[in-house]
Amino acid sequence: MTNQLTIEDIISGCQDGHAECQQALVHRFSGLLYSVCLRYMGDATKSQDILQDAFIRIFRYIDTFDSSKGSLQGWMRKITVNVALKSLNKKKLDTTSLSVDYNDQISVAPDAITNMSVDSLMDIVRTLPEGYRQVFNLSVIEGYSHKEIGDMLGIADVTSRSNLSRAKQILRKKLKSFQTNESWGKIN
Repeated sequence: MTNQLTIEDIISGCQDGHAECQQALVHRFSGLLYSVCLRYMGDATKSQDILQDAFIRIFRYIDTFDSSKGSLQGWMRKITVNVALKSLNKKKLDTTSLSVDYNDQISVAPDAITNMSVDSLMDIVRTLPEGYRQVFNLSVIEGYSHKEIGDMLGIADVTSRSNLSRAKQILRKKLKSFQTNESWGKIN
């Protein structure tokens, strides 16, 4: 029966506390939300913990979901991002103290990226230092502005821009290494 439930049925059932609808929601969206967690946490175990915390929060606040303001998927994604950022902020990351020796002249041939799988590209993103990975994910993948990122992370928007630039430089260097070595296993 859970396969026959519409999103509206699932939302209504979750608002009423029905376990079957909660399971349907988890089943339908856990893959997507886990990938969001993994992008921010960079570790499978931590990502699973964040996913669980996100679903707890989603179920707690499902009554506040308003479909006229956006999609359920977008609402849950935002909650998941916020739970991941809150967890990372507990570590008191110093995103400005990370140093990178970067060169603006590094370029990567387009075929190097074309020959890589999405998983390999995301594995490279996960190797970024946490502060840079946060800003990269929020800006490039989630589409937040530097002002919004600054507000979310408690940093200046200039710092967000700088960290994104440094993240891109690190990624270019790693992709250049991939292009040269033609092997994902050699990127670190």
